Amino acid sequence: MTGRRRTRTTSPVPPRPLKAMLLYASALVACASVAVGCGAIPGATGGSGGGPIKVMTWAPEKTNATNKPGMPALAKAYARWVNAHGGINGRELEVLTCNDHNESVSAADCAVRAADENVVAVVGSYSQHSQSFLAPLESAGIPYIGGYGVTDDEFTSPLSYPVNGGQPALLAGLGEQLGKNCGPVSLIRPDTIAGDELPVLLNSGLKKQGHAEAADQRAAEDATEYSVPTQQALRHATSDAAVRGCVVPALGDRTNTFMDSFRRDSTSYPKVRTGTVIGSVDQSQIDATGGRSGPYEGSYITGWYPTASDPRWDQMRKVIKEQAFGDNRIVPDDAGVQTTWIAYTVLKKVIESIGAGEVSSLTIRRTLDNGLKVSTGGLTPTLSWRFEDMIAAVDFPRLINSDVTFQVVRNGQLTAARRGFVNMSKTLENAD
Repeated sequence: MTGRRRTRTTSPVPPRPLKAMLLYASALVACASVAVGCGAIPGATGGSGGGPIKVMTWAPEKTNATNKPGMPALAKAYARWVNAHGGINGRELEVLTCNDHNESVSAADCAVRAADENVVAVVGSYSQHSQSFLAPLESAGIPYIGGYGVTDDEFTSPLSYPVNGGQPALLAGLGEQLGKNCGPVSLIRPDTIAGDELPVLLNSGLKKQGHAEAADQRAAEDATEYSVPTQQALRHATSDAAVRGCVVPALGDRTNTFMDSFRRDSTSYPKVRTGTVIGSVDQSQIDATGGRSGPYEGSYITGWYPTASDPRWDQMRKVIKEQAFGDNRIVPDDAGVQTTWIAYTVLKKVIESIGAGEVSSLTIRRTLDNGLKVSTGGLTPTLSWRFEDMIAAVDFPRLINSDVTFQVVRNGQLTAARRGFVNMSKTLENAD
């Protein structure tokens, strides 16, 4: 969920309209010059002529921290499905994949390979190391469509086209959800630079509900057990006997490891509930840990999209069944798989809009920047990346979809706690 590097430089942040305009202006200046490689040379990318349209999807696999093998696996399945049905505008879709290994060097290598392979876009990907991969992509002019949203840089780069509100929207939304339902709140999060952002976001939602800030407890990203932070969190969550406290593990793939400790230690604290975000838990994990008798029963969950059982996911499930039956890397209720599906929905719409014209990194960016509207069948609001579609949050000027869903685990199943989407734009603006 988060990266290891803890050093970064900071500078005063101008008011949001100025910052966003500066980012946009700098992108225009850079892309005006072929020398900086903004994909401005027709035919120089993987979509030229009548040949295959080449894109890339990357994610970490087989590491000791967060792994998202289902994302590149779904990307490959999507390409097989598209090509089996005539391609896009009669053109074959070719998907390259890359393992970033949860390492900054590997992430940069993936981006350099994308440039070397002349892909027209990187689509539906996950990486914690945006500072490593965005520079090579920006240098080559390759758009980054539908990143997972795990880093702030994905919401500032002029070549990034996010499809969800990332961790900012999830944590702010969870804060609002818990602020209505919990007493003292304890946050357990990775002791990393990206983890340092999480308390601010969670507290922005709690604050909106007039709730006190969460206790901030750091833990090793790749820890094998969490007994000490669990006991500390439980003590804080029960510090007010009059109300029911909540513990929030925001540890990505390590959330289940934390919950093993929580299950053992919480027997003396029966009133304490948990809350977390999609990406740290999904329905398959709830099932694997006991369902209605497991530690997640009663947990408050915030997600980007409708619950996995929602019929709006039927088309994705059909494609998985048709093109990836038996591939256990692809879990339909995984937020990474869902994000990749939505990102490729955007890509398909962009290429269809270009029609018989040149499909290149430049024409894809122009189509997105000029106000293309993409419907995702209700899985998100209609997506568009014009300047006026972005929210007025200084730290996230490229964030165009701040909607989240409030869910709760009832009888072992993730169910909607509130109908429809909840918009987090005002909460995120105030978080600045």
